[in-house]
Amino acid sequence: MTRGRGYALLAAIVAAVVALSAAIYVGVATDDGTQTRNTRADGRLPNNSAAPASTGTWVGTWSTSPAGAEPGTETTGMADRSVRNVVHTSVGGTSARVTLSNLYGQSPLSITQASIAVAAGSGTPAALSDTLRQLTFNGGPTVVIPPGRQVMSDVVRVVIPHDADILITTYTPTSSGPVTYHPHARQTSYVARGNQAQDTTGTPYTEQSTYWRYLTALDVLSNESDGTVVVLGDSLTDGITSTAGANNRWTDVLSERLRAEIAAGRDLPRYSVVNQGISGNRVLTDGLGRPADNPSGLNRFGRDVLERTNAKVVVIDLGVNDILRNPRLADPNAILDGLRTMVGQAHARGLKVVGATLMPFYGHRGYTDPRESVRQQINAEIRAGRVFDAVADFDKALRDPYDPRRLRADYDSGDHLHPSDKGYARMAEEFDLESLKGSAPAEL
Repeated sequence: MTRGRGYALLAAIVAAVVALSAAIYVGVATDDGTQTRNTRADGRLPNNSAAPASTGTWVGTWSTSPAGAEPGTETTGMADRSVRNVVHTSVGGTSARVTLSNLYGQSPLSITQASIAVAAGSGTPAALSDTLRQLTFNGGPTVVIPPGRQVMSDVVRVVIPHDADILITTYTPTSSGPVTYHPHARQTSYVARGNQAQDTTGTPYTEQSTYWRYLTALDVLSNESDGTVVVLGDSLTDGITSTAGANNRWTDVLSERLRAEIAAGRDLPRYSVVNQGISGNRVLTDGLGRPADNPSGLNRFGRDVLERTNAKVVVIDLGVNDILRNPRLADPNAILDGLRTMVGQAHARGLKVVGATLMPFYGHRGYTDPRESVRQQINAEIRAGRVFDAVADFDKALRDPYDPRRLRADYDSGDHLHPSDKGYARMAEEFDLESLKGSAPAEL
């Protein structure tokens, strides 16, 4: 063999080893916003039987924020249980992948089988049998997620419709707690004993749940969407008083409205909408624990906004809880500084930011005149254009015209803080769809 041929052979062997190493890279990441995806170094999809044949754009069709450690699961977690999370899509696609989180776990989370399927209807754990697919992780059915980490599944080929319920099931054979969860799902999910990840009948799923467990994102390869709108908020975005199972959060209505306007021929961005609301969330202050339950907007902004798939625009609706839950009088300048910090982080990643005015809460048990003054000061700065790139004036849209300190009666759920279904719909109607156009302004 000549020296030249020897070098050529060696180079070919090295190239093959590099390609193989890239192809089998394991997708486990810290759950702090650094998401490692199951893609090769060249950005192409893994070479497995589930890889999609079609093209499109990866976007988030649904997501939620890990909000805390589920009480009562500290010792056993969901051992020998199948958790069937039900989530609702904003756009459709031809392939899918999911993100699972063990952010609040204190021990490794072992998942030995997982699946995805289109639900047979609303309000049921039953699946359309021809849509059930096994999820894999780095090519295998099993994954172990260390404490504080998250994992993204391999891509699976399955048609995901828009405006549909999707069933994502995980089976955990051993004790692992506490469970990372999102408590105010406004959606019924299900639990079964034993490994029922491949069940399509729904019969074993005898236990209902108002939580989402482990699951934090569903992405799709879509020809319907070119990017993702990420909405960061508190219970007003979480939709805590909306009708359960009806998908009447204001973000749901916004997604439907955007799609309808585009279908009617309006020149608007083709975006999906995902909801990162956590009830009780604040701009500045974390909850208790390590990691913190209910992490502040500033704390979670990197993970819950910047690392959402193909994010293009962020909508921020936060600040009311900083006023209501502060035992002393909140400093409006501190809240505004926190909002501006998030805007700066978004701009650094090229994201446009739409911000919402803070809605009234007269009649709520936390109302005081000094707190109302803080709200008005914050809203004045927002309306003046000194915080966000564009404004959604939810305060103006939902307040009582005869008493602007309170919600209009038909927009009030009854607690004088959270909207009714009609109020949530009014929020979505107030949102200027034209504000989704463009990108972050250039820094001078």
